[in-house]
Amino acid sequence: MSYRGRVPNAETLGLMLQQGRLARGLSQRELAAELGLTQRWVSEMEAGKPGKLTERLFAMLEATGVRLHAELDEPNLDAADRDHAREIEEPGDA
Repeated sequence: MSYRGRVPNAETLGLMLQQGRLARGLSQRELAAELGLTQRWVSEMEAGKPGKLTERLFAMLEATGVRLHAELDEPNLDAADRDHAREIEEPGDA
């Protein structure tokens, strides 16, 4: 299963990236180390902090009528994690 959504701005892109990181069970620091970046850069990207690249990218997308979408794959969970996720999503009768 995957989740797909339109990405109209840097804030939404940041949120999608954050959700992808969380789905993989990574902290910002762990992701930064994996990518050779700083934790601050990951944090700013997830927060949708304006930058020249993102501002120009989204301005160009809007000007050309191009839509950007992101797709988030469901993380690969082992059986115990899947059962726990189901319990959270579908709580039993209280």
